[in-house]
Amino acid sequence: MPSTLTNAPLAPLLDRLFEQAEHATSPAMTAIPREERERLMRSKTEYLDFYSRAKDLWLPVSRETGVLLYQLARSTNARNIVEFGTSFGLSTLYLAAALRDNGGGRLIGSEFEPSKVTKARRHMVEGGVDDLVEIREGDALKTLATNLPESIDLLLLDGAKSIYCEVLDLVESRLRSGALIVADNADYSPEYLARLRSPASGYLSVPVGEDVELSIRLG
Repeated sequence: MPSTLTNAPLAPLLDRLFEQAEHATSPAMTAIPREERERLMRSKTEYLDFYSRAKDLWLPVSRETGVLLYQLARSTNARNIVEFGTSFGLSTLYLAAALRDNGGGRLIGSEFEPSKVTKARRHMVEGGVDDLVEIREGDALKTLATNLPESIDLLLLDGAKSIYCEVLDLVESRLRSGALIVADNADYSPEYLARLRSPASGYLSVPVGEDVELSIRLG
């Protein structure tokens, strides 16, 4: 059976987008001292301002993490996926490809930067998966607060690291038993890691590679 991920139009689109991401620059971000950048990434009150400055950066998952997302969604036969932090939509394409190969489903993404939303939606059309994807524009603490599927199979956290716990709070009641949570760069959210690694959390959670925390809901 052919894979949506490894065939046109999606495969060459991903190659092109990763190439663009690699060469993207952001003078606004370069101007921020490293220590200040680290502080802002952990701030629960300044995250919108910080990521507004990063609007020219793609901030995608790695190719390896993208493949992992596809594998996880395919192997669990995911039908309902929620994504926090769509950016230009590379991770979204991997997840949508899995939905297509699972026979269909729904992916709800959230991205507050309007220019990124516009381009991400365009990339969904180019990849032939726009019928599976809804990208909500605005702060995820508002856009993901309502109208979610009754049962969610997979949650991707890849937006502002400082509010991973707050986004999980919005989605948690709808995560089915066995649902997976993939958190990219979770080391920037020690609060999140402590919560999901706690024996009393209702999750089983392990780091995968250098960048990802993979968790499964037990209850």
